[in-house]
Amino acid sequence: MSERNAEIKRQTAETNITLQLNLDGKGQGKISSGIGFFDHMLNLFTAHGQLDFTLNCQGDLQVDGHHSVEDIGIALGDAFKQAIGDKKGICRYGTFYLPMDESLAFVTLDISGRPFLVYDGGEMAPQVGGFDTELTEEFLRAFAMHAGITLHVKILYGTNTHHKIEAIFKALGHALRQAVSFDPKVTGIPSTKGML
Repeated sequence: MSERNAEIKRQTAETNITLQLNLDGKGQGKISSGIGFFDHMLNLFTAHGQLDFTLNCQGDLQVDGHHSVEDIGIALGDAFKQAIGDKKGICRYGTFYLPMDESLAFVTLDISGRPFLVYDGGEMAPQVGGFDTELTEEFLRAFAMHAGITLHVKILYGTNTHHKIEAIFKALGHALRQAVSFDPKVTGIPSTKGML
């Protein structure tokens, strides 16, 4: 098995990002986005996805967190697309339900090469710990579009916004972990088209 990792450097007038990703890691993260709650979510995603993920982002947080969160999604998607390589032998699909106390999240995805996001987070408080909760969708969209995955995310029920978002990030980690895993019955591209 070849190493499935990538390094991305992305610099704009709004953000300066360096990112390393290893799809076959041990769940180790070193995350610094400048937004504490978002760091917490990315660390959970890393641990539950069994990825190794290092991130440093210097962003224009004096404006708000939007540019940083979206650009991190873009950089992570680019890194994923690079690291996944030719996709030979992977399971391709991943689905996970994750309970977080009173909340339940559902995430399913397809490493399809056809980027798409369907997101239903339900009602949420506008902010958690300085993180604008509407940026959850912005991050997921940027990641899905640049990773080339079809991604469906839904909060089935819950009342606590922290718990809802935490359930999403943990479930995303688990679903991605399933999808990138190797299927011993698949030797080539897992598609009747012969490409993804």
